[in-house]
Amino acid sequence: MTQWPLSIRSQWLVAAHAGKVGKRPLAVTVLDVPLVLARAADGKVLVFEDRCPHRQVPLSCGRMTERGLQCPYHGWTFGGDGKVVAMPGLGPDTPMPAVSARAIRCQEHNGLVWVRLAEAGEEEGDAPDTPPASMIRGLPGSTSQPWQAYWKTGIVDAIENFLDPLHTHTLHPGLVRRDGTRRPVQASVRLTEEGFRVDYRGQTEQSGLLYRLFESPRVSECAVFSGVGSARIEYRYQNGSAIDVTLHFTPAHGGETHVFASMAVAGRWAPRWALYLFVLPFLSKVGRQDQYMVELQAANKARFGDSDAGVSTSLDLVRPYVAALWQGKPFAREAFERDVVLYL
Repeated sequence: MTQWPLSIRSQWLVAAHAGKVGKRPLAVTVLDVPLVLARAADGKVLVFEDRCPHRQVPLSCGRMTERGLQCPYHGWTFGGDGKVVAMPGLGPDTPMPAVSARAIRCQEHNGLVWVRLAEAGEEEGDAPDTPPASMIRGLPGSTSQPWQAYWKTGIVDAIENFLDPLHTHTLHPGLVRRDGTRRPVQASVRLTEEGFRVDYRGQTEQSGLLYRLFESPRVSECAVFSGVGSARIEYRYQNGSAIDVTLHFTPAHGGETHVFASMAVAGRWAPRWALYLFVLPFLSKVGRQDQYMVELQAANKARFGDSDAGVSTSLDLVRPYVAALWQGKPFAREAFERDVVLYL
C-alpha cells in the first residue's frame, strides 16, 4: 500500500493531538495508510487500519462500545489488539473466528498520539521502542499552546521551511526579522543520537515585531531535529525564562503533510488564555505565510515535473540531511557537520 522506505516506516510519527482522540472514531492518513484512532473505555488509545477485514468498510464510520471498535456494517467489534471480540449472528457455542483488524502500534506522550507503521518483525533492527526522548518530554514548569495545520507540500520542504532562518526576512518582513538589520551569526551544525542540532551564537536580540513584543535578551538559540519528523527551536533568556516552539511533521501522502505544533513558555507570565489571545494570532500569521510559500513551491515543482530540483549552497544547513533521511539513504557525518557564518 505504501512505497515509503522501511527506515521511515520503522520510526514514530505523530498522528493526532491526544485531545482530539475520544470515543468517536477519528480518521487520519499517515504515510498513505488510512488509519482510525479511538479511545477505549479504559482510556487507552487504539489505532487500526481504517477498514474492517470482513467487507472493507471504514471502521472510522463505526462506533466505540464497551468491548471495542464496532464496524457500522455487520457489527463486528475489535478489541485493542485488533482481534474480533463480537460477531453478531454467531451461535453461542461457535468459536470466535481468528480474524483481526490490523492494529497499529501507538503511544501517547505529552498530549500527542504517535504511531509506527512497520509490521511486527518487519522494522529495521535499530527501530526505536519509543518516540525521540527529546520530543516526548515537555519544558519543565511550562504553559503550552498547541495548534495544527495541513500543508499541501512534501515532507522535506515542510521541515526545511521551519528550520531555515534565511527566508524569514523576506517572507515574514518586520514580523520575524527585518532585512535592513542583518548581522553575522555563527551557526554550528552537529549530529546527535536522535538527529542533529544547529546552535546559533551572536544573536542576543532579533529584529522582528515578535521579539519586541514577547521576548527579551537571549542566552542561546538552537534548532533541534529528532527522529524523522520532529523539530524544535529552543530559546533561552538572560532572565532565566525559556520558550520552545515545536513542530511535528507527518506525511499524509507524498505531497500533503500534517503539522502538529506547540509553543511552551516557562519562567515568565504566560497563562494559556494569554498565549491563545495574544501570541497565537501572530504565530498563526507566520504559519499561514509559510504554508502559502511551501504550497506555491510545490505547485511550481509540479508544473516542471521535477520534485527534486533545486540548488543548495553552504547556507542551506539542514536540507542535505533531511532529504537523505526521507529517501532512506545513508548520510556521512563529515558531509554534514560544519560551522558557517550566516547574516541574520
